[in-house]
Amino acid sequence: MSGGSERRQLSQTMKAQLALRELVIRGELKPGERVSELQMVERLGLSRSPLRIALVRLEEEGLLEAIPSGGFAVRTFSEREVKEAIEIRGTLEGLAVRLTAEHGVPRQKLAAAEKVVDAIDAVIGDGPDRFDMSRYIALNRRFHDMLMALAGNASLERQLERVNALPFASPSAMVEVQAHSPASHHIFTIAQDQHRMVLQAIERREGARAEAIMREHARIALRNLEHALDSQGPLAHVPGSALIRRRTGNAG
Repeated sequence: MSGGSERRQLSQTMKAQLALRELVIRGELKPGERVSELQMVERLGLSRSPLRIALVRLEEEGLLEAIPSGGFAVRTFSEREVKEAIEIRGTLEGLAVRLTAEHGVPRQKLAAAEKVVDAIDAVIGDGPDRFDMSRYIALNRRFHDMLMALAGNASLERQLERVNALPFASPSAMVEVQAHSPASHHIFTIAQDQHRMVLQAIERREGARAEAIMREHARIALRNLEHALDSQGPLAHVPGSALIRRRTGNAG
């Protein structure tokens, strides 16, 4: 395969992967629904080869599952599995910042992360009536990405990417739920304080403290999830909420 053909193949595969992921997250492919390769070829207007690869990648991400008769079906998640995914993300982020603190990091790289935190301050400072959700989400995602980059650990970054591929587990997944909470401004302020404290801990080479802060930071998302699960309205603001099986009785 020539270089140009290979690049086109990769581009088509990524296009198929993103399109399929959107269909799953938006609930256009229902939980438990079998995903027909031929049907998706017709629906997305893509050839079978990149689509087949995309289906395998979505299985690796955890959004699809292989079925005995062949092919794939849209996966569902229990409330417990969603909570565990968020906890795993917090554990991985905690490990990343601990390693960063222990190894040390150049001041200019910390300064770049501090500028992002300053930008988040400006968004929060606008108050609830003028709060720019899309900008907050973009800045929050950028800050978390920068923290992972500071660790310089490719293996850890790959594991975190896998967890973040689950739409409800990423750092910004529960932000819209948080924004609909009566205590939203207070929660955003706490999260922002944790952003600053983890950078301070990294600069001071306090690995255990940095790790504890990030793990506690993830617990804000858990709190938001529990709020959404207790009230059906906010759950609609959770990405991929259609994939979550609601608990009946004491089942998880």
